[in-house]
Amino acid sequence: MKIEKVRLRHVFGTIETDGLFWEERLVQPLDVYEQFRDIGGQHRFGGSANSKNELAHDAYFVQVETDEGVIGIGGPIDKAVAFIVENELTHYLIGRNPLATEFLWDIMHRGSVHGRQGNTMIAISAIDNALWDLKGRYFNAPVYSLIGGPTRTEVPAYASMLGYHVLDMGLVAERAKEKQDEGYTAQKWFFRHGPMSGAEGFKKNVDMVRTLRETLGDDDDIMLDCWQSMDVNYVIKLAEAIEEFHPRWLEETAMPDRIDSYRKIREATNIPLSGAEHHYTRWGMKQFIDDEALDIIQPDIYWAGGLSEVLKIAALATTFDLITIPHGHSTNAGIHFSVTQSPIHTPYQEYLVKWNTIHQHFLKDPVTPVKGTIHAPSGIGMTMDLDPAKIEREEEPNFGS
Repeated sequence: MKIEKVRLRHVFGTIETDGLFWEERLVQPLDVYEQFRDIGGQHRFGGSANSKNELAHDAYFVQVETDEGVIGIGGPIDKAVAFIVENELTHYLIGRNPLATEFLWDIMHRGSVHGRQGNTMIAISAIDNALWDLKGRYFNAPVYSLIGGPTRTEVPAYASMLGYHVLDMGLVAERAKEKQDEGYTAQKWFFRHGPMSGAEGFKKNVDMVRTLRETLGDDDDIMLDCWQSMDVNYVIKLAEAIEEFHPRWLEETAMPDRIDSYRKIREATNIPLSGAEHHYTRWGMKQFIDDEALDIIQPDIYWAGGLSEVLKIAALATTFDLITIPHGHSTNAGIHFSVTQSPIHTPYQEYLVKWNTIHQHFLKDPVTPVKGTIHAPSGIGMTMDLDPAKIEREEEPNFGS
């Protein structure tokens, strides 16, 4: 069996929403500059609002096609990543064995001398995941059965609340209670303010954490995301102010290249630190591990190098008895990883509630939690078939060569 074509599918559709979709944005690294610090604005991570009740959405998917008719699908990805797939990586795949995933990953990586991170690694990740989907289809099995088999039949999910209101404490309490009632025993919320928002912003951050603990009681886990937008002194002060509410972890406290900052924060607080979703490959993660900068490693299966690479990252992390919980960019890929790992090393899977509405919109078989738990899929591959009923228009892009 050989790869005949790497096809990029550009699909368009409309997502029905219950009112305004993105309610509030999170703190961002650019907030150090006043012109980017929009106090009242929402921050979109996908979709374009047609009205208050619908989003126009488009996405690119990678479809690897073989001479035996077996295909594999990866995505969604954005236009910049799709361009790299077509113009920089496809030529490494044509005519080669799609089941040789280690070989194909290695030649794409070695051939990308100036692109071992960022969008090039995201493109390699999408191709790698498409190849795993293809491998599952070829063997008529779910991918998790090909990478060691399940250690369990289900994985607890934590509700990741990106895009929800965080400034109105009444709404925070209401939404947190809703998720608890749906069966989630853990939730992650995103800070809205950083160091440049002063004492008022700091107080609002602390108020959010207090509200969550008072609403959820003592037993549920609360995770808090700083989205790489803070500095050492601010985070240490914030950690001191919220430690009484016993957060499960503080996430991405500084920009990802500032590993020394993570180490200093970790040494100064009793709250566990998580991060590295915006780092890439086992070599990038090794820097955090060697410097003892994190307690929880969070590689993204669609950014860090694909399933092939995240399995290596997790194996490395276990030798230091660290936890690996992949960033929740793709629930479909993530569950195949999580269900094969030891529960002590992967106790949760992230479920980005709003993001998954967008990310899985075009999929025929989206993966969603039931009573706060994600079950191992029974479908073949990574269950990545697209749903024709949700595709209003499709284009096959031509970026040129």
